[in-house]
Amino acid sequence: MQTCQEIATLLSDYLEGRLSLWERMLFGLHLGMCASCRAYLRQLRMTIGSARQLEPADIPPDVMEALIRRFRDWKP
Repeated sequence: MQTCQEIATLLSDYLEGRLSLWERMLFGLHLGMCASCRAYLRQLRMTIGSARQLEPADIPPDVMEALIRRFRDWKP
């Protein structure tokens, strides 16, 4: 059985459809038994839905490049 912390690390992959069949089964089993993780997933989906409704901001090119560089170089 996966822990809540393991589930939290898999949420992005789950939402983007990048989990294997086995991982999805274990993920679903955990969600079926854990109200806290279900609530967390629901909150994440609501946050993503809200963010999609935002208008793009005018980000200066140098700031955008710095952000992209940081995301590209980030390692868990």
